[in-house]
Amino acid sequence: MKPGLRSLLCTAALALLASASPAHAVYPAKPIRLVVGFPPGQATDIVARVLARQLQGALGQPAIVDNKAGAAGIIGAEAVAKAPADGYTLLVSSGGPMAINPSLYSNLSYDPLRDFEPVSLLAIVPQFLAVNVDVPAQNAADLVKLAKAAPDTLNYASTGNGVTGHLSMELFKQAQGIRMTHVPYKGSAAAVTDLMAGRVSAMFDTGPALLPHMRSGKLRILAVATTRRSSAAPDVPTIAEAGLGNLDTPSWVGVLAPKGTPREVIDTLHKALATWLDTPEVKNQLTAIGAEPAVMNDAEFSTYLRAEIDKWAVAVKLSGARVD
Repeated sequence: MKPGLRSLLCTAALALLASASPAHAVYPAKPIRLVVGFPPGQATDIVARVLARQLQGALGQPAIVDNKAGAAGIIGAEAVAKAPADGYTLLVSSGGPMAINPSLYSNLSYDPLRDFEPVSLLAIVPQFLAVNVDVPAQNAADLVKLAKAAPDTLNYASTGNGVTGHLSMELFKQAQGIRMTHVPYKGSAAAVTDLMAGRVSAMFDTGPALLPHMRSGKLRILAVATTRRSSAAPDVPTIAEAGLGNLDTPSWVGVLAPKGTPREVIDTLHKALATWLDTPEVKNQLTAIGAEPAVMNDAEFSTYLRAEIDKWAVAVKLSGARVD
């Protein structure tokens, strides 16, 4: 074979191999799967479906929500931790599985920092402090005075042991030096029903669970546990505005990828989220569930996640909650 022909064939073969190599394919070249560890209709699922439309519009490939519900978000997180690190399987998760479970579960099957690449925060979901209308407290400071005057006589509801509302109250109690009795429920519906009926005195929960009942006069909301007021209830002061120091314990939703996902994939996802904060559909749908859109780059989200893990570790220890 002539040297020139041999060189030409080698060049053609190398070009063919390069074009067939997945490493050189433009991302995304096929649908993206968004795994959610909670059932359809839950806040994390709703945010994931808004994200799916955003990604599809920006990237030109379908983004499909895959609900793998169960075990406090663990099943979904496990599935993504074991998935190929190619950007085609992403996790849309919340503070429970990613920040609380590491301290709550003694044998957790995944590590949020070791097994995932944080991509971006997507939404902040504020926690509100509410009381039964018969409780003689017009603000959070009044509630603290009542609790100090009669330790252990006031009780508070939560939607379950170790959930954000339960742990928010534990941090609040510690900061204010008060004692109240915890009454856990299986979900918001039963807890809020008993709060309105006066069988429990107070609780922390999200806007969708509490705000409709505040507006109907069946509950009184005293404060929001964030650093600034919520756009869903702008008349409700923060804990700090009540003169009780800062309490920043919102629920949140973010998107993560398996560890080792290529840098160019993370960058592409960030570009797809460039208009997240300014898209009317995003704002409207998140506001409807009491959430506010938020975006962080991967470095910022990683720092935020580490701080959240440390914060909730303190709250879990205070609560004594543990799942083996």
